[in-house]
Amino acid sequence: MSKPADKPEVVQLPAEAPIAAPARNRRAAAQRVREARDRLTSTSGTRPAFDRELLRQYAQTRLSASYVVMLLVVATGLLFGLWMEPVSAIAWTCGMLCIHAVIIRNCAKYLNEAPSPNGTRKWRTRFVLLDLLYGLCWMAILIHPAGADIISNTMLMFLMLLVVAVSSMLAASLPIAALAATAPATCAIALNFVLGGTFDNYILALLAVAAEGYFALLAHRLHSTTLATLEARAEKDALIGELEQAKAISDEARHRAESANVAKSRFLAQMSHELRTPLNAILGFSEVMKSEIFGGHAVPVYKEYSADIHNSGVHLLNLINEILDLSRIEAGRYELNEEAVSLVHVVADCHHLLKLRASSRGITIHEVFEHGMPRIWADERASRQIVLNLLSNSIKFTPQGGEIWLKVGWTASGGQYLSVKDTGSGIAEEEIPIVLASFGQGSNSIKSAEQGAGLGLPIAKSLIDMHGGTFTLKSKLRIGTEVIITFPPERVMSALAPMAEEAPPLQPESFDTVADDKRRPRNKPIMSAGTGL
Repeated sequence: MSKPADKPEVVQLPAEAPIAAPARNRRAAAQRVREARDRLTSTSGTRPAFDRELLRQYAQTRLSASYVVMLLVVATGLLFGLWMEPVSAIAWTCGMLCIHAVIIRNCAKYLNEAPSPNGTRKWRTRFVLLDLLYGLCWMAILIHPAGADIISNTMLMFLMLLVVAVSSMLAASLPIAALAATAPATCAIALNFVLGGTFDNYILALLAVAAEGYFALLAHRLHSTTLATLEARAEKDALIGELEQAKAISDEARHRAESANVAKSRFLAQMSHELRTPLNAILGFSEVMKSEIFGGHAVPVYKEYSADIHNSGVHLLNLINEILDLSRIEAGRYELNEEAVSLVHVVADCHHLLKLRASSRGITIHEVFEHGMPRIWADERASRQIVLNLLSNSIKFTPQGGEIWLKVGWTASGGQYLSVKDTGSGIAEEEIPIVLASFGQGSNSIKSAEQGAGLGLPIAKSLIDMHGGTFTLKSKLRIGTEVIITFPPERVMSALAPMAEEAPPLQPESFDTVADDKRRPRNKPIMSAGTGL
């Protein structure tokens, strides 16, 4: 009992391997060119689209935090109204609210305006100037002579940190604006503490400067994170665009391929009759001339010419039939006419048909068949074509004096297999995918005198795949080739077991018959009723 055959591994051809690398290189080069062009046209060193997006985020953040800023301004005005002159605090509060209203109005106007490269540069400058004015207003309220009162110094320090923190978070998308909004207040507080002349005030001044540096660094980090997020989103959008473009191209190529396939099928369907009709006439008349039915030729060499014409016509007809069969298989129009088939008988008949051809080349064909094998449910014509293609292929590439083994037997899973093994020149391992492709030929077949269309193995593989079987090709150079095909166990028609139950009567039983049946032994078959046995 033989082992079940495995499907051959299909490897990728070496010629197709380096195709992806140039595509990646072109994509990377196009991206570098696009980034360089964007940086040249940008004022901040980033893409213009990123500049617009950062300004948009700045404007949205300002709008969303407008009530928080108003609450901070009003609370500061009330605190300084209790601490200093109320009129000055009220005037500062009103001025601060007006500046905040101008900022909010400009942010809303920017969000409603259509984006443009010149407009982005203009709005960026405007926002920086407004934030500078915003910071100068905070500096005006925070300038207060520092005395020995630790409570006033602590309150000023806390208020400065609160203003710097809020301004840095609001203008994180625009680091220059954040620096313009916080630097004046920090400088005012630090200068106020330095003018105090005490060691504690010097420490507070250093803390103010350190806090300003910390929040500036934090705003820069937030800006870098936002920019990295925008770059990742842009790369994702570009990748999605490339995928959509590739999908559109592949869909268009698929439509063209389907149209070409339909056109090919129509061409073959229309030309099959046009090719076969004159070819049959050539075969018929050349057969008549070769057989000299109407008398001998005046020149004997004409008989040889007629035989050559007939043989060439037969070869051309076989080639046309193979091409049409392959086209029907690829188009899914090949229908299997399944019936009970004996694989051993099919292989023996094919051996008988090609025995003369093998004997003329001095090739010995050995048969190794297991006896008592049941029939299989398959297409007899397709099975014969598979065996003929494999056997003729082996005879073609086996040198004179070689040997071929035909084996038919059981697989380990309960199916049946056919093995065709020869002592030919063999096939290189890297050429196996080529010979299994349509019209593919190995180097040995190209050098051989008997070249074909390269359709024998592909047709055999397609037909066995339609039966649900496997196709395995094993070959070594200068040793030989072995092709194994297997039919699955579900196609083996095992002998049916006899029925355990008695069959029903063919005619209705009468009362006398029922009484007689009661007197008969129970183990007597029911079909013997009325026979006298």
